[in-house]
Amino acid sequence: MKINLVTIEDLQEFKTELLEEIKNLFYIKNSEQKLWLRSSEVKELLKISSGTLQNLRINGSLSFTRVGGTLYYNYKDIEKMLENKG
Repeated sequence: MKINLVTIEDLQEFKTELLEEIKNLFYIKNSEQKLWLRSSEVKELLKISSGTLQNLRINGSLSFTRVGGTLYYNYKDIEKMLENKG
């Protein structure tokens, strides 16, 4: 009969790997779940002011959709804009 010993280091490594996988699952779920963002969410995400967001709309850097009185921004458009700036 074969006996396997589990050390504290093994448990620590398992914990680290498990936490990393859980973080990745939450990141994927959040980015897919939230396809459209409101202005306040975009400002918080990009850490910009209302004026800067307005300038991005005016100069065409960031496309938006108006539904009623609310502006919505596609998350993928925000990602593309950031990639182009980098």
